[in-house]
Amino acid sequence: MDNKKPLLALALMCVAGVTQAGEKEELLKLRNTTTNLIKQLVKQGVITDKTAEEMIKQAEADADKQVAEAKATAGKEAVPADEVRVAYVPDFVKDEIRQQVRSELREEVVGDVMQKAKNEQWGMPNALPEWTRRFKLSGDLRLRDQAEYMAKDNTQGYYKNWQAINDRGGETAAINNNEEFLNVSHDRNRFRERLRLGIDAQVADGLVAGIRLTTGNIKNPTSTNQTLGNFGDRYDFRVDRAFLKYDLVDDRKFSWLTLAGGRIVNPFFTGGSELVWDEDLSFEGAAATVRHRFSNSGSLGDIGAAGPTVFATAGAFPLQETALSAHDKWLFGGQAGLDWGFDNQDNLTIGAGYFDYRNIRAKPNTNAAQNNICNFNTPDNTFSKPDFMQLGNSLATICADNTNPLLIGQNVGLVGLAPDYNILNINAAYDLAFFAPHHLKLSADYAKNVGFNLQEIQNRFGRNFASQGGDETKPQTSAWQVRADLGWPKVDVSGNWSVFTLYKHLERDAVLDAFTDSDFHLGGTNVKGWVIGGNYGLVKNVWLTGRWLSGDVITGPRYGVDILQLDVNTHF
Repeated sequence: MDNKKPLLALALMCVAGVTQAGEKEELLKLRNTTTNLIKQLVKQGVITDKTAEEMIKQAEADADKQVAEAKATAGKEAVPADEVRVAYVPDFVKDEIRQQVRSELREEVVGDVMQKAKNEQWGMPNALPEWTRRFKLSGDLRLRDQAEYMAKDNTQGYYKNWQAINDRGGETAAINNNEEFLNVSHDRNRFRERLRLGIDAQVADGLVAGIRLTTGNIKNPTSTNQTLGNFGDRYDFRVDRAFLKYDLVDDRKFSWLTLAGGRIVNPFFTGGSELVWDEDLSFEGAAATVRHRFSNSGSLGDIGAAGPTVFATAGAFPLQETALSAHDKWLFGGQAGLDWGFDNQDNLTIGAGYFDYRNIRAKPNTNAAQNNICNFNTPDNTFSKPDFMQLGNSLATICADNTNPLLIGQNVGLVGLAPDYNILNINAAYDLAFFAPHHLKLSADYAKNVGFNLQEIQNRFGRNFASQGGDETKPQTSAWQVRADLGWPKVDVSGNWSVFTLYKHLERDAVLDAFTDSDFHLGGTNVKGWVIGGNYGLVKNVWLTGRWLSGDVITGPRYGVDILQLDVNTHF
């Protein structure tokens, strides 16, 4: 009997050792799980980095305290050297524990198994071809009510609809179709819809081919809205994007090089501003972006920090090509910047760009013997008219209207852009996570047309040069905008919200009016004013947006427009 006691004690010690090893493993798993959970909460903006560190420190302090208390309690009761104590757990308690664990884990385990079965297609060998899993479908639908209120003292019969005049081939035809002047006196209410459907296909590692179809007028590159009220006529649905994109990543899955070609998304950083480019504008051509990220220590203090990244983007984009002229229209652009994610989850992004438009200026008909009429245009004369304009840029007459023999040379036939456009653009955005999960984002945008030369314009066009609103002897070449956003970074979840406001000052020749914001003041330059609005999440992937846009001209006779937009947005 005495010989069995040491053997029994040894066996129990081995069991205890195994138990302790298992408990240690479970404790390590729990500790790692908790730490990873805290890191994810920080990355999602639920808690700040400072709060995460305090939680971890408090947990360690509580654990130390509990260990000390356990040791103190264990030391109060002496255990004889020849006595081994084993805690007894009754069978009915074990059964209750088993049932409780099964009940709590059954639903979670079944869910995990079903998801894994779905992903790995258990029981469905070759149910779908492998190539079908390389496609990703996405889209969004927006319904909008847009009310436009004209200022009561707007000046009528001054602001001409130059796009309609060019499309009609002269002022006479535009007058006959009541399209010579813009509407500045009649309020308007429009119901509008935007549908976009995109498909991305994984061609090879890092290489994606994509297309996006959208509603909207083919003549307007800055809007994909479809206005309702076409007497039941079906909507246009056209290719808005068609591209190849290649991302080259390093060992840490960081994309340090992006190449894109075709009809692509805007490759330049804008900070959410539409001062230079409307958000719906797609670029045709090719672009490349190279990035370099400076490494960080990867410690707990760097939770959520992306570290500083420098980037540079360059692109070449054909605007208009024809076989009848050697002067195709182009846009060449470059931008360099800094994207810096700080330890406290704040983020700063700065970009400085330069954009050079080529061959977009008017080339007047100089055939004085024929009254400079459009019938005697060269291909270069006709090709020099802009394919699309909004309002604001300074213009020059290309040729005289010849559709009415009694008014030959008196009415304008075609017009084109008078100045050159070489735009310097600086963007900055700072995202403060101090109020996490709510964020405060402050942004600013500045643009300057350094290609504008008033003396050269006057020498080149003489009396055929005229600005749209105001004295053409005073250059108007600067633009700026400031904006503030407060709320959730994403509002496509029930209860999430955000509010925003901005003020902009956009002089007539600061940017190309064809590509700037198409909503503010109904599109174009030579405008100033403010915008206020907000978003609210209804259910997952559905949210409301309301905006009030109030704009007026900077120079020239009064032309003010207030716009109310109410949107229902959804994406899938």
